[in-house]
Amino acid sequence: MTTILLVEDDPNLGQLVQEFLTMKGYATDRATDGNQGMQQFMAGQYDLCIFDVMMPKKDGFTLAKEVRMAGRDVPIIFLTAKSMQEDAIQGFRAGADDYITKPFSMEELLLRIQAILRRYQRSSEIAEPTTYRIGSLTFDYQHQMLNYDGNGAQPQKLTSKESELLKLLSQNLNQPVSRTFALKMVWGDDSYFNARSMDVYVTKLRKYLKPDPAVQLVNVHGEGFKLVV
Repeated sequence: MTTILLVEDDPNLGQLVQEFLTMKGYATDRATDGNQGMQQFMAGQYDLCIFDVMMPKKDGFTLAKEVRMAGRDVPIIFLTAKSMQEDAIQGFRAGADDYITKPFSMEELLLRIQAILRRYQRSSEIAEPTTYRIGSLTFDYQHQMLNYDGNGAQPQKLTSKESELLKLLSQNLNQPVSRTFALKMVWGDDSYFNARSMDVYVTKLRKYLKPDPAVQLVNVHGEGFKLVV
């Protein structure tokens, strides 16, 4: 059964959409704010997400960006009362596949869901990459190896945590990754002890990346880290 995550802070609209989609055969989970939505997304496996834009704690644009940073290729539809072109552009930049302005008909929502799922089904045979190019370095996530091209350096075997952290940074190359997000993705929570552990792993990764001076793992003040090429 197709599973959908609906994140909508309006209890009436949220319940109405959830009941409609359930009636149409979609298993639909609902969250009422952005933080709760991200928690449910990470805990489950969803075929499609529907996010309201204006929500407490975390807006839909930020939620969509975090979903995309998590590396999961899941379609996202925004629901919003805003109709300005700039908001639509911001939504697509955040990773949206479609954008529906309130008020909307349930049948229109259903048709858009069906069209998006058909598109994703056609492209589902394309597997998620397991090899990432980082400057002159090649990171083989599946075999946990960092290979150096043309400089005589020996390949570096990575631990599981090093591989998970480097994968997250590689998926967001030249983009900042917040400390909290990295901790939750790789360690499961952002406790003090895990944060200290992550600092150690960041130092190790910097050492492994040194053979290519064009590659830098930099601190982003007040935010986190960024793998820069």
